[in-house]
Amino acid sequence: MSSIKIRAKLLGEAIQIRILIVHPMETGRTLEPQTQQSLAAHFIQTMTVLHNGEVIVQADMGSGISKDPYFAFMLNGGQLGDTISVDWSDNRGQHDSASETVK
Repeated sequence: MSSIKIRAKLLGEAIQIRILIVHPMETGRTLEPQTQQSLAAHFIQTMTVLHNGEVIVQADMGSGISKDPYFAFMLNGGQLGDTISVDWSDNRGQHDSASETVK
């Protein structure tokens, strides 16, 4: 099961893109309640959003973003049936990708 949920909806002449990524986004500064040891940092470093294979967003992220990050934006010039793809990779080498057709 993918960690990415994408919603892509045509609104007039623009596509509304909403992305939710299920990820712990640990800063490395949180203490484990029982042991008082720091939890290891675990956060998304890069996210790429593509429209029909063309990069429209390239984001470099850090540990300051909240758990399960949500992104929303509008893209001018889209149409029904276009494909929106998202992929991310984190500081532990994990990665995921997903695609959605504009509705």
